[in-house]
Amino acid sequence: MRETRRILLDGNVVDVARQGDELVAHDGRSIKIDDAAHLAPVVPSKIVCVHLNYASRVAEMMTELPAAPTYFHKPVSALNAHDAAVVRPAGCKWLNYEGEIGIVIGRTARNISPAEAGDYIRGYTVANDYGLHDFRDTDAGSMLRVKGADTLCPLGPGLVEGWDFRGKRIRTLVNGDVRQDGNTDEMQWDMHYLVADIARTITLQPGDVLLSGTPAISRTVYPGDVVEVEVEGLGTLRNHIVEGPTPIRTDVGAQPTESEEVLSTAQGGDWEFRGIRAPRR
Repeated sequence: MRETRRILLDGNVVDVARQGDELVAHDGRSIKIDDAAHLAPVVPSKIVCVHLNYASRVAEMMTELPAAPTYFHKPVSALNAHDAAVVRPAGCKWLNYEGEIGIVIGRTARNISPAEAGDYIRGYTVANDYGLHDFRDTDAGSMLRVKGADTLCPLGPGLVEGWDFRGKRIRTLVNGDVRQDGNTDEMQWDMHYLVADIARTITLQPGDVLLSGTPAISRTVYPGDVVEVEVEGLGTLRNHIVEGPTPIRTDVGAQPTESEEVLSTAQGGDWEFRGIRAPRR
C-alpha cells in the first residue's frame, strides 16, 4: 500500500508520501507527521454521498433499504482536513458525526460496470460526514444545509492506494470513548457498486470523492469535543468542534428547528423512551 498526503510545507501546498513517521516531498524535504499542517488529501470537483448502506445503521433507523442506493451531494466548500476545526454555527445545537470511508476516483469514469470500477478508483481516505440536523425539517430530503455547511466534510489524513475495503473495521471515538464500531462487511453496496451506479449518469473525474455510508450510533457533538474516525488500514482522522463566531441570520431563509424528527435523528430513534434529554451546550 502507498499513502500520500497534502500538507502546507514552507508556506506552499505540497504533495508528500508517508515514510514511517515522516512525510517526504518529491524534492527530499521532510517533516514529522505530528508537525505537519494537513490539507484535504484531494481536491474533488464533487462529493457524492450514499444515504444508508450499513446494516447496523438501517436497523437503528428502524427502516428498510430501498432496492437501490439513494444519494445526496455535499458542496466542495464543505471540504475540511485532518486536525482542523469543525464549526457548529452559533444558534444551532444538533451537529452529528458520521464516520465513513471516502472513495477517491483516479480516472475519468462514465458508464462502467461494477466489475470494472476498481480500475477507476485511485484509493481511499477516512471521512466524517457531519450533519447539522437543525435544518433537517427545511431541507426536504436534499440534505444541502444539513450536510453542506462549511467545514462539515473533513477527509484524511491521507489517501491510501492498494487498500482492500473488504472486512475492515471502522470506529468513531468522541473524547476517547468509542461511539461507532462497525465493519465494511455490513455494507449492502460495496465501493465498486457505488462508483458504477453514480457513473451511469454522472461523469466522475479524478479526485472526486464518494462517501460510502456510516454504521450505527451517529450522535450529537458539542464545542470542545474531539472526534476521531479510525479505519483499519487507512489511519485516523481527527477533528475538534468549535462554535461559529456569528449566529445564523434571522432576516433570511428558514431557521433552525427542533422538531421530533430533528431530535430523534440527532439523538437516536429511541430518544423519547429513554427519559433523558441530551445536554444543551
